[in-house]
Amino acid sequence: MNPTNNSKEGYINEIIASEKAFCKLAEKEGLKQAFLTYADPTAALNRNDSIIKGKLEIGKYFDNQSLLDVKLIWEPDFVDVSKSGDLGYTYGKYTFEAKDSSGQDIKSNGIFHTVWKKQEDGKWLFVWD
Repeated sequence: MNPTNNSKEGYINEIIASEKAFCKLAEKEGLKQAFLTYADPTAALNRNDSIIKGKLEIGKYFDNQSLLDVKLIWEPDFVDVSKSGDLGYTYGKYTFEAKDSSGQDIKSNGIFHTVWKKQEDGKWLFVWD
């Protein structure tokens, strides 16, 4: 992605587009594929009081999930970007739905926070989620 202009507004719009594409891919291809697609090689996830570091470990984390029919939908309420236009962050609300191994529905709503890093090719990937 190249910014429409090299301005704060242009970078913010890029991050918003990345968030939307990330969420859409999660809906279409599943969480593992979406997280691996949008993770920087050094990305870290904060899950269940643990830090999962790097794309390999992120992939293993999703491989070890036993929930069925998982749906995660989110949208940023706030976006900001560094003056240099190479780091940004978002936060907002998410909705999570799944079924456990016994078929029981699991639903939760919460707040997410993602830190984004602009890559050399202009693409935004997350470094923290």
